[in-house]
Amino acid sequence: MTPKVRRLLPRLLMVAVVAASVLVLSFAQGSAAPGLRNVTVLIVRHAEKPEVGRELNARGEQRAVAYADYFTSLQLDDQALTPQRLIATADSPESIRPRQTLIPLSQRLQLPIEQPFANNDVDNLVSSLRKSNQAKTVLIAWHHSHINKLIAAFGGDGPMLIGQPKWPVDVYDWLIVLRFDDKGKLVESQSEKVQEHLMPGDIAASPGR
Repeated sequence: MTPKVRRLLPRLLMVAVVAASVLVLSFAQGSAAPGLRNVTVLIVRHAEKPEVGRELNARGEQRAVAYADYFTSLQLDDQALTPQRLIATADSPESIRPRQTLIPLSQRLQLPIEQPFANNDVDNLVSSLRKSNQAKTVLIAWHHSHINKLIAAFGGDGPMLIGQPKWPVDVYDWLIVLRFDDKGKLVESQSEKVQEHLMPGDIAASPGR
């Protein structure tokens, strides 16, 4: 090794280290959310509830049944969005309504209802989807008080998307559609709130339209 090469060696090593770091960072950014690449996430609130109790009321049961048809044939912007995964808030002493909301659809599509996370555990839910989801369309049924937090965990702005600071307590007929690009990043310009128009009185019962 010549003296000149010996002097240049530390500099060359530094350049190689920097280049390797850039490549590693680029790879990490490109694969930060492999489970959400080109995925559509659908979010609904559980169906209607009674004044007292942890289950759906009669109208809520009707909406759950209507969801079986609605989501089996759902198309938005000429894209078929039949769910390939169903996720609900974990059952609690206060509520089993998210799971009940998906039961007729689960039976129609022959898909299990996954309930790995509690109502306030939205960060872990989103993290798990970012890492290992294989479905192109995921439907999530959650409690309305945490849907803005769920949207935020996906990288979105809940109040901007729903058009109000909070999800109204008497609204059950909104569908949130979150679309992700080929890097798993939320595309807010292509995400939206959809009016379901499933049940008589949906429009009149939902303020802020």
